[in-house]
Amino acid sequence: MFPKPFKKLHDHLKETLENREITTPNSLQINSIPVIKSGINTFCIAPAGSGKTTTLILTTLQALQCEAVGEAPRAVVLVENKEKALEMQDAFMPFTRRTSLRLYVAHEKMHIDLQKSEILAGIDILISTPKNLNKLFLLNGVHTSQIKIFSVDDADFLAQQSDYAALLSISQSIIKSQYVLYSEKLDAKLKRFESYFMEYSKKVSDQ
Repeated sequence: MFPKPFKKLHDHLKETLENREITTPNSLQINSIPVIKSGINTFCIAPAGSGKTTTLILTTLQALQCEAVGEAPRAVVLVENKEKALEMQDAFMPFTRRTSLRLYVAHEKMHIDLQKSEILAGIDILISTPKNLNKLFLLNGVHTSQIKIFSVDDADFLAQQSDYAALLSISQSIIKSQYVLYSEKLDAKLKRFESYFMEYSKKVSDQ
């Protein structure tokens, strides 16, 4: 028997957690998963090693109900660079295995036309870097109308002005989505997003 909030997750996620011998949520997951599942824009603040990536994966797949739908991406995960993108892909794989979900990784090292054609062929979850995703959006390489949840992993890297500006540009291309930013601290620069796409946001932590 899973305790809350794992108890209310999709059966596939509970089975995967059990197979990985993760049966008890930590304090961050207890505080954050119900808030994120409710659809509220969320700042998820916690130190390294506190389970932010697992929380991101669980809430993303929960929002998509662990199944493929349509052709346009319904979830976006923003990361700092190619290495982080590949690490995130590896972290997702145990949870997307034996589902119909289509996971796609895009970064600056890939040819942009190849990315466009592969994305338009149909995906559910898009992992990308800010500058690369902004370029795709500007070239109409991603349909944005179906995006349900947009997460940023380790958002501290948005202190870099180019990434910060790219995310602001990206947000202007998305009509409606839930945003979840994961970070070790909520500094003034991240809080500034409240004036743009993080309206009515809630801060949760592992405290």
